[in-house]
Parts: sequence; C-alpha cells; structure tokens
Amino acid sequence: MKTILITGSTDGIGKLAAIKLAKDGHTVYIHGRSSEKVSNVISEIKEVSGNINIDGFVADFSDLEAVKKMASEVKERLVKLDVLINNAGVFKSKINQNAYGDIRMVVNYFAPYILTNELLPILEDAETSRVINLSSAAQAPVNIEVVKGAEVLNVNSAYAQSKLALTMWTFDLANRVKNTTAIAVNPGSLLNTRMVQEAFGQHWSSADKGATILYDLAVASIYEKETGKYFDNDKGDPKGTFGVAHIDAYDKVKIEELIKTTNKVLNI
Repeated sequence: MKTILITGSTDGIGKLAAIKLAKDGHTVYIHGRSSEKVSNVISEIKEVSGNINIDGFVADFSDLEAVKKMASEVKERLVKLDVLINNAGVFKSKINQNAYGDIRMVVNYFAPYILTNELLPILEDAETSRVINLSSAAQAPVNIEVVKGAEVLNVNSAYAQSKLALTMWTFDLANRVKNTTAIAVNPGSLLNTRMVQEAFGQHWSSADKGATILYDLAVASIYEKETGKYFDNDKGDPKGTFGVAHIDAYDKVKIEELIKTTNKVLNI
C-alpha cells in the first residue's frame, strides 16, 4: 500500500481520486484551504471507503509562505511519500494579482513547484515514487515577465501560461530526479467540476474521467517508468494516451530560462 498526497482534494477530481485510492486501502492525505472542509472530507472519505488511514493538510496555495509551512508539516508527519498529485489549481478568482504575481501563476505553478521541491527528500526515500502534475490542453508560451510578476495578462492567457510552465518544469524535474517518475497530465477538457462550471457554465465529460486517470497514473504499474511525459486524456476513449505537449515544453533553452527565473523569483 502507498502513501499518497493529493492537493486541492476537498472537491472535484482530486476528491474523487482520493476516494478511489482510499477504497484500495492506500494511506491518503488530502489538502484544502479550509480546515473545516478538510476535516469534513476526511470523515466522508473514511465513511465511504471504510479506510481509517485518511488525514489532511490545510494551506492557501495563493500564499507561498503557507505552502512552505505545509511542506514542513508534511515532512514532520510522513516518513516517506510514494505519490504526490499536484491537483490544486485556479482559473477564475476574485483576486487576479497578489504580492507574488498573477494568481494563476502562483497557485498553478509556484505552489506545486515549492511543495514538490521541499518534499523531494521523502519522495526519494520511497522505493519508487511519482509526481503527477495537473496540466491542461490550454498551454501558451510562457512570458518570463509574467513569471517575474512584472506583466499582467487576461485570465485565459495567464491560465494557459501557468499550465505550460508547470509542464516544462515537470520535464525538467524528470531529468533531475532518479527514483521519482514525473508526469504532466491533461485530465480532460471541460470536466464536470466546480472550477469548470464557474469558468464556462458547461462541461464535456464527467469528473470521474479525470479522477480515474489520476488514480491510474498514481498507482498503475504500467506508468511506473513513464517519466518526463505528457498524458493527454482528451485522446482515446474511454482513456487517453501519452501525447505531445506544447513545443516549448521540449525546448531546453526555454526550460532553463524558466527554472532560473522561477528560482530567482522564489529566492531558492
């Protein structure tokens, strides 16, 4: 049985994936912004799965200091981590900018970047571990000035750039770590989740489609060595296949510039 942490898992595909994994008997840690909601979802998952090994963490991913604090708490409570699913994300928000930059770049890219790098020691302590990063079909060339917080974009552009940044970093991570499989995944476009409904008011596929691929990528043996790849769940039926991300995700010069700028912005 594996120890699994899923960010942004108090609703949507993160929560559904947590339930699927809990039913298999894995130790599952969920994450959310509200302590009350995290507590309620922990109780719900325990009840529906019959698995008592469910716990959680609370952090607002728009606050990078809170992300660092959560990472410290995870390392204090967990000896090892087999799977990290960076599922937390934002599209529409009441606040478009904060002290760190565009809210989408902060939550969708900076937060998982910090969390994962902080947790690498316990990921690498696992025999074989996996990092699953939630990308998107929406990917756009990353403007370094946006990463620096020096330029403001519209919602769609900022979201697409944050998702390509996440994908580019996933590929970089795969090249740097030895025993950890790193995969970027588009879980499916316009899934029936709260975030999609708030943004578009419609959906194309069920949320379960996205939850199922997160479940598979987390624990299925066939994905154990598939590192540094992009899984496109819009391809194929009922399940997708590995596909081709935006061309910039394979550009070593652009990736190097992105990582260098990210580390400078985050003082790493």
